[in-house]
Amino acid sequence: MDIKTQLKSLLQEAEIYRSQGLLDESKNRYNDAVELIQKNAQIKNKQNLLENIQKKINLVNNILSNIGKASTSPQLSSQVQNVIKNKFSFSDDQDSASLEGAIALAKFGQFESALKEFNELVKKKSVQIIAAKNIIRCYNALNLIDEAVVQYEKWLSSGLFPSEHLEKIRFFLENILERKGNKKILPHAPNVKESQDSIGNESYDSRFEDEEFLDISSITISLDKGPLKGKLVEFDVSFQSANIISVIIPEKDKKLIENLVIGATLNNIQFYSPIAIFKGNGVISAKTRIQSGPKKGNYRMDIKVVST
Repeated sequence: MDIKTQLKSLLQEAEIYRSQGLLDESKNRYNDAVELIQKNAQIKNKQNLLENIQKKINLVNNILSNIGKASTSPQLSSQVQNVIKNKFSFSDDQDSASLEGAIALAKFGQFESALKEFNELVKKKSVQIIAAKNIIRCYNALNLIDEAVVQYEKWLSSGLFPSEHLEKIRFFLENILERKGNKKILPHAPNVKESQDSIGNESYDSRFEDEEFLDISSITISLDKGPLKGKLVEFDVSFQSANIISVIIPEKDKKLIENLVIGATLNNIQFYSPIAIFKGNGVISAKTRIQSGPKKGNYRMDIKVVST
């Protein structure tokens, strides 16, 4: 791989990591790019490149610093929350950018603020399904799944959603309830027959053909290294962005936190989604201690699904 391609790859990886909220990984890739430029005299416009990359590093450092300063308070200040939203919104489309910002808030443990953002976004047709699912994820992360049920029932009578959107949301929520041992059957959207919900039915499958990546509600990991070798661990997926899933590790599980290290490959993960149970592999792309909010002290672990 030539130097130009290496540099482009490093900068692309840094941007992707930053967009996913993986700040340490993003900073490392930027620093690798700086080192590559400094070692190669043949690179043109070296100084301009270095200055531009340093600006990006400074942005990441500012976010990390602001989060660290706010670690003693249960909720980040509105100023810091705005920094998070703005720095993790990359789409040109305003609604998509707002959605990215709200997801970033939720991943940083700012559920109350994230819920306010998502509740505005469900009014936007282009992002309302994703926003609604993330409202459900927020309630689930807060152990308030009954509130998600109440919210769904309100949506049913609101006239805000087309029936096909409500059906996707209902199915997503019912799957989470089932994983928690709750057999509650949610009412269908108007003009939708219950028979459409049968697995294997053609109309059932067609409702999910526009999804970019299969929704994953929970995973089971079989640990194959360290003092916990052979242990099966199950996690609810708190948030998902394409093939990056986030789970919460309780602070008390110190051995588990130590056992799961960044960069480790997790083989034979059992994935549970609303429409399938399947096995695949993943790589731990980030592990961050939550510094504020109701999950303060716990760890957020991001896993990149690399094969299914």
